[in-house]
Amino acid sequence: MTIHKEGYTSIALTVLFVFVTNALINYYLPHVTWFVWLWYLVSLLLFITVLQFFRNPVVNLTLGENQIICPADGKVVVIEEAQENEYFKDKRLQISVFMSPINVHVNRNPISGIVKFFKYHPGKYLVAWDPKSSTDNERTTVVVENSNGVPVLFRQIAGALARRIVWYVKEGDQVEQGKEFGFIKFGSRVDVFLPVGTQVNVNLGDKVKGGVTVLATLS
Repeated sequence: MTIHKEGYTSIALTVLFVFVTNALINYYLPHVTWFVWLWYLVSLLLFITVLQFFRNPVVNLTLGENQIICPADGKVVVIEEAQENEYFKDKRLQISVFMSPINVHVNRNPISGIVKFFKYHPGKYLVAWDPKSSTDNERTTVVVENSNGVPVLFRQIAGALARRIVWYVKEGDQVEQGKEFGFIKFGSRVDVFLPVGTQVNVNLGDKVKGGVTVLATLS
């Protein structure tokens, strides 16, 4: 397992914070032993927590032309037909995956193809399970069309803790299934919009793994 490049700055700032606060406590409160050791413990837990946020484990990818691969680690929180008004402007099958702070935060392409549409939206930071988060929160929208001409829309959505979305794609790019298309710091949610009638391979509440779990199969 490695540390994702998006974590370098956050980890460095955490190390600096831990070093400075420990130095100050040891200088001003050297005789308050219980507090010194308590802060050592808090510092260690803080460092481990930030480190695990940015872990980037090796993944044995699941690949398939007609398979929609899960774009993120997390839990399936939505499977329903919904109106998609930004790109398709019609009803689509929506599958949403909630990423908690303990999940791996790497986002992966659910299919291979050409990026037909990309847009970044600044916005609010509502909790990720709020229905309005899909339209009101900071987010990106990506549409990839596969070799059979089937477009799939997927959307990164920031949450109450996730206040920075990172993306690595733009319109016209050729992307590969399972490869990274972005990163959401400190968890949130990813929505996938598929043609109505697509065979769904997961259930509400399922724990899923980015790049591995098959969310659905295109007909």
